[in-house]
Amino acid sequence: MAKLFFNYSTMNAGKSTVLLQASHNYRENGMATFLLTAAIDGRAGSGRIASRIGIGSEAEIFSPDDDLFDRIDTALASVEIRCVFVDEAQFLTRDQVWQLARVVDDLNVPVMCYGLRVDFQGNLFPGSAALLAWADEMREVRTICKCGKKATMVIRQDDQGRVLTEGAQVQIGGNETYVSLCRRHWREAVKDRG
Repeated sequence: MAKLFFNYSTMNAGKSTVLLQASHNYRENGMATFLLTAAIDGRAGSGRIASRIGIGSEAEIFSPDDDLFDRIDTALASVEIRCVFVDEAQFLTRDQVWQLARVVDDLNVPVMCYGLRVDFQGNLFPGSAALLAWADEMREVRTICKCGKKATMVIRQDDQGRVLTEGAQVQIGGNETYVSLCRRHWREAVKDRG
């Protein structure tokens, strides 16, 4: 029975690596996969999912106006897709998460989403909020804070390393922009003394 999965974490936890490995496992066994990544994040190149450890794969891109159910249903007409993988799932809209739930329920194809849970201000992304509400299974991809504890939060910093506490929810960046921290160190970084 197909399920909707949400694999979440902070920045630099290896979510894309896990996605690429899982897709590889399907393909190695002769099963087709359908990979999607957000059009807004072109750090690896448009239509490409890549890991910091050097592995990557071509993928379809999605934008907020795309109907993902229709795209996957159309793709199924030409190939038997055994699993759908979505990278940067925090950028999905609420409607798109529902469309992916319909892929699971109506097309009986498992969907594995990988993305951030919270932004640099500690708020849920819309796609992540919907996935937390509707996913059949959730898994945390763990990474660690500078102190060795589990990192659950992320700070955004400017090019001088100063912590930013205001700004747009979405700003594409990597290690130069974001640092994953435990909640205590995040609170210290954003000067939240309670």
